[in-house]
Amino acid sequence: MKPWMARARQWLLGAMSIVAFLVVWEVLVRVLHVRPVTLPPPTAILGELAGEWRWYLDHTCYTLLTTLGGFLLSVVVGVALAMLLVGSRWFEHAVYPLIVALNSVPKVAIAPLFVIWLGTGSEPKIAIAFLIAVFAVIVDAVHGLRSVPQDVLDLGTVLKGSTLDFFFKVRLPCALPSILTGMKVAISLSLVGAIVGEFVASQRGLGYVILSAQGTFDTARVFAAVFMLALLGIGLYGALAWAERRATPWRRID
Repeated sequence: MKPWMARARQWLLGAMSIVAFLVVWEVLVRVLHVRPVTLPPPTAILGELAGEWRWYLDHTCYTLLTTLGGFLLSVVVGVALAMLLVGSRWFEHAVYPLIVALNSVPKVAIAPLFVIWLGTGSEPKIAIAFLIAVFAVIVDAVHGLRSVPQDVLDLGTVLKGSTLDFFFKVRLPCALPSILTGMKVAISLSLVGAIVGEFVASQRGLGYVILSAQGTFDTARVFAAVFMLALLGIGLYGALAWAERRATPWRRID
């Protein structure tokens, strides 16, 4: 079976399972007479989305932009820090414990500080998304940079290339699969960070929609925003999975 056919089959099976889940949800809600304020049926949620799709699209685009901002920042800073951690033993001993300590702090606890420092615009959401996602990039990038086969390292020594050339032409390409794996984790964490930032202080975004709908007990609107978040997360992850297949064609990625 061709690779594209196998992937199409996987996507089809996934879509069928989602449809089956929604059908069971709809039937159980109606048979058991569950109140809409407790658990609305999927048809009510889809009706909510269809009735105000432009409004939901605007908030989704805002969340997407803050997510991508935090993600791109985490990739640039994460890979740069990983290169320094691998290239300098002194830098690793001095900085890595600080990175681990910062990652151990619950981001929700320090999110209000970003609002105080950066205001109530998109900047604090990007900062929180970055802070949540960057550790995943650092860990996987460091692992990849240190996983270069020994025979490749020996070849570089024999050829007597400069340290900088060897790093960028050999070590970094060998680490690319691990870096891309970290990026796939980071994109999901960036979305979480953007929503956390919108919970703390925002007038736009899907996090704001969820928080405002909670205050009015509009459960259908909450589920509609969650549905858009799910679509956004699947789309971002799928885009990175596609990029991974294109960037590393020598690997078999199911």
